[in-house]
Amino acid sequence: QVQLVESGGGWVQSGGSLSVSCAASTRTFSTYAMGWIRQAPGKEREFVASISRRGGTTYYGDSVKGRFTISRDHAKNQVFLQMNSLNFEDTAVYYCAAQNTVALVPRRVSEYDYWGQGTQVTVSS
Repeated sequence: QVQLVESGGGWVQSGGSLSVSCAASTRTFSTYAMGWIRQAPGKEREFVASISRRGGTTYYGDSVKGRFTISRDHAKNQVFLQMNSLNFEDTAVYYCAAQNTVALVPRRVSEYDYWGQGTQVTVSS
């Protein structure tokens, strides 16, 4: 089992950049595919990005492709989401998520087994 704690959310102006981080408490971090999911007010959770166990494969939701970058650091048991060219529609609670039950890189919200508490990202228009 893994515990996930997000950090780095906050407020940014439209067009700006922000990075969020997720610390994973586990001795087997490399066995988890990791991802970021977000939920805006009044909307369902939306897939943002995911990264494979070794970090060699990444996927992005259509709305963030070319603007967001996911990465991971095995030495620090962390996963990161660098967000550039932010706009108002990116305002949401961003959740870190993990999966280790099947050999795939999750691209659906329902495919994740473990979740963090979330961190708020607010983009002013």
